[in-house]
Amino acid sequence: MERLNYQPIKQFRVKSGTCEVADAWSLTKVTAASPAIEVMTDLRRIPAATIGDALSLAETNQSMILRGVRLLFVTDAGRRIVGIVTANDLLGEKPTRVAQARMMRHEELSVRDIMVATEELDAVHLADVLRSEVGHVVATLKACGRQHALVMEEGADGGLAVRGIFSASQIARQMGIPLQTAEVARTFAEIEAAIAG
Repeated sequence: MERLNYQPIKQFRVKSGTCEVADAWSLTKVTAASPAIEVMTDLRRIPAATIGDALSLAETNQSMILRGVRLLFVTDAGRRIVGIVTANDLLGEKPTRVAQARMMRHEELSVRDIMVATEELDAVHLADVLRSEVGHVVATLKACGRQHALVMEEGADGGLAVRGIFSASQIARQMGIPLQTAEVARTFAEIEAAIAG
C-alpha cells in the first residue's frame, strides 16, 4: 500500500565556513581485504559507455576521451553487446597488425575490426564478487592478463546481463597507488607491492 502522508525530513542550519562541495569523482579508499564490491563500477548506478560497432577508430577514441573512460561496450544495431574495446586496443599495435593483415589502411578500420568479441571475454558472477575481497579481484585480473573484468548477473529472463566492471587503474587509485603507466605488468606490480606492503 502506498503511503499518503509523509513527514518532512529534519533540517538544520549550515554554519558559515564549515561546508564544502563533495567531490563526485572521489573514490572510497580500499585495501586488499576490503569487499570486492567497493571497487566495482556498478552499471545500475553509472550508465554503461557504449559505441556502435561500425564507428571509425578515430570516432571511438574521441568518444573515450569525451566520456573520460578507457573501455567502451561495443553494440550492434539492436543494442546488444557484441564486444568491448579498450584504450590499449585503440592506441596499441593491434590496429596496425589488423590493417596489415587485411591489406587495409588504418583509417579504414572500424571498432568492429579491433574489438574483443563477447565470445572471447572472461567474466565473473556477481554472486562470487559479493563473497570476495579486493585482493581476489587483483588476482583475477592478473591471472587473465587484462586491465578490466566484467561482472555478470542473471536477468529476470534467465539470460546474463553485464552488471559491473572491474578496472585495474581504478583499483590502484582506490588503494592510493599512483599510476605512472597504463602497462598491465607495471600496474599489477604496483598493486601487489601495496598489498604486500
